[in-house]
Amino acid sequence: MLKAYIKELRINQWVKNLFVLIPLVFDRQLLNPASFVKSILGFFLFCFVSSSVYIINDIMDIEADKNHPKKKNRPIASGKISVKSAWGIAIFLAISSFIFSFFLSPLFAVIIIIYFLIMLAYSTKLKHQALIDVMIIATGFVLRVAAGVSLIVVERFSPWLYVVTTLFALFLGLGKRRGELATLHNGDFSQRKVLDGYTIPLLDQLITIVSATTIVSYSLYTFSAPNLPDNHAMMLTIPFALYGIFRYIYLIQVKNEGSAPDELVLIDRPLQITFLLFVLSVLIIFYFF
Repeated sequence: MLKAYIKELRINQWVKNLFVLIPLVFDRQLLNPASFVKSILGFFLFCFVSSSVYIINDIMDIEADKNHPKKKNRPIASGKISVKSAWGIAIFLAISSFIFSFFLSPLFAVIIIIYFLIMLAYSTKLKHQALIDVMIIATGFVLRVAAGVSLIVVERFSPWLYVVTTLFALFLGLGKRRGELATLHNGDFSQRKVLDGYTIPLLDQLITIVSATTIVSYSLYTFSAPNLPDNHAMMLTIPFALYGIFRYIYLIQVKNEGSAPDELVLIDRPLQITFLLFVLSVLIIFYFF
């Protein structure tokens, strides 16, 4: 039973909440003890509220999940966790996150509540609207970055990072839809109704547009942001960003991987190595140059 409850929290998807730490790293405050502690606490509070959203989403989708070849094994759909217990956990996690977030920062609390309400609307209605669904996903990532900003005293955080985050999140969301559509069983759109509003050629075109603009916007950030080294060393991270994007496109278009991006990062070794090299290069450039 405990294993089922832990599985329902979807801890593997907490990797998305690392975006809360972007302001801490990219504003060069990683070595500031106060900022570090507040950001880490904010990361976990965002994890708890996102888990509450996942639980509510599974409650809403219980009938569809029962007919899905993979999702039928989720704790709620399989009956390992009752709907009543699931509601109790979701409410507890959400309210606890709201209360403790106020102690970190009132603005952080407002952002986390806005995130919860938007994701609640997504789970009940908006996830069935093509294009709007991926835009809501992107909004969630931007709110994570904004939440991270609210936890620290920002010195020279570049607004370019909001642009990059938005585009990158759209890229991941469209890629996920492409993977789901490519692995759809017998055209059964009941498993995810929004897929009926997409086609693979449309998604490939949108992915091309968004991936290109993501690369351009990140490249512009590496030499135009105000807090970067004067020697433009940050441009050395562009190849890692390029390969990461290319690798993900390869996985969904050539390998027909239907997994979510956060799941692919956990199982694809080249993506893992690229991510680690990117993070290490950013840390070295920011804190040793």
